Amino acid sequence: MHYNCLIVEDEVDLAKATKEYFELFDVSCVHVETPAQCMEFLNENTADLLLLDINLADESGFSLCKKIRETMSMPILFVSARQSDEDVLVALNIGGDDYIKKPYNLSVLLAKVKAVLKRLEAQEQRVRESAAADASEDVLTLHEETLSAVIRGQKVDLKAKEFKLLQCLHENKGTIVTKQRLFDEVWGDAFFSDGTLNVHIRRLREKIEENPDEPKLIKTIWGTGYMMEI
Repeated sequence: MHYNCLIVEDEVDLAKATKEYFELFDVSCVHVETPAQCMEFLNENTADLLLLDINLADESGFSLCKKIRETMSMPILFVSARQSDEDVLVALNIGGDDYIKKPYNLSVLLAKVKAVLKRLEAQEQRVRESAAADASEDVLTLHEETLSAVIRGQKVDLKAKEFKLLQCLHENKGTIVTKQRLFDEVWGDAFFSDGTLNVHIRRLREKIEENPDEPKLIKTIWGTGYMMEI
């Protein structure tokens, strides 16, 4: 399962109070008491961030932080009654993202946690938008002024009829373009046989397909026409 916040704290009453308060504001939480329980949880579940006490019974929070940082980049917010500047510096230098001193105000702690969650959400949104842009980027672009195309980053020079044929297929990519429509839009009123169309399709495939004998961009729809798949 996935949670917003994993609390590693052996002060059970404090952890429960923090968990209950956070969940009032729709921040999902889970609480464990020991570093071993923390690692067991992370082996089977995920969390956006970690609230980590330093003084734990079996192992220090510093040691646990180092272990987590070997494989995970999740934000770690130290929460501790230790007040020295040296502890703060150690916490930040080993991979902690913040240091909150006990006793803490629940509303202030929640604000810090929500700020981190908001930043993570913004980062994830940018990643999604970037992935969507990459996915939608066309592998083929046409340049009418030079009768050329750029396919997978490589420029291909075309003849006038080849360009018109490719343009028609590209403008209707993902849909079947009938032979008659290709005749009308590429050759106009003149009548040409299927053989003429087949020759031009073959020449196009030789210029833009990685393997013209096994075309992946211009598909033949037998008895009907052709379809461009990009």
